[in-house]
Amino acid sequence: MSNEVMTIREMCDAFDVTPRTLRFYESKELLFPIRQGQKRLFTRRDRGRLKLILRGKRFGFSLEDIRQILDLYDLGDREQAQMQRAIALARERLAEMKRQRDDLDTTIAELGEQIMLGEQKLAAINQSAA
Repeated sequence: MSNEVMTIREMCDAFDVTPRTLRFYESKELLFPIRQGQKRLFTRRDRGRLKLILRGKRFGFSLEDIRQILDLYDLGDREQAQMQRAIALARERLAEMKRQRDDLDTTIAELGEQIMLGEQKLAAINQSAA
């Protein structure tokens, strides 16, 4: 992708999103396309922001978390505050995901045990009926 602007259709094709998604992010003030009448033109900066938004969503960050990270970009501190906030949020999210995985592992093991007990009981019923 070059430095030139992209239309909403080009953005949708490049990032595999819908026009509705782009308009939603614009309404939440996460993207700031140039408006020419009804036409939206997205800059290189918008493309970078969209990459971060989509990555953040994939990692399970809230839109507010993503906004906080994006808003720290322009502080003039060579992105130090932005990186610190992103790392802090990422650590929190990783810990939460590990807790969820542990809960899921426990639930999977319990369900496996219940299936095995049910199969054993069913086998015993079938043996006594024979």
